[in-house]
Parts: sequence; structure tokens; C-alpha cells
Amino acid sequence: MFDHVCTECRKRQLVFPSQVTSLVNTDAGIVVTHTCWCGASQTWLTGKAVAERVTPTLAA
Repeated sequence: MFDHVCTECRKRQLVFPSQVTSLVNTDAGIVVTHTCWCGASQTWLTGKAVAERVTPTLAA
């Protein structure tokens, strides 16, 4: 389970495994496709490859 903000209904909701429609490993990361509670198809890019591209901002 993970949370996601839908691009259609703009609500932040929990996404359960039963809502996931596909998982695809790519060079860019893992593409997770799921269906929001409102019925909209959503895509999320995650994984180690994505985390390595994110540069943390350090505060002084």
C-alpha cells in the first residue's frame, strides 16, 4: 500500500495492491500503473534508479 495524489480528482489517497494494474522495470525506474478510487488511470515512477537521481537539499 502507498499514498498517491491523483492527477484527476486531486485527492491524496491510499492505493492498495488490488488497484495496481501493472509493474514494469525500465532503465528509468519501476513504472507502477494503478487505478485511483475515482476511476482514473495513474502512473508513478519509483525505484532505486529514481532515488539515485534525486539530490538532497542541505540546509545550513
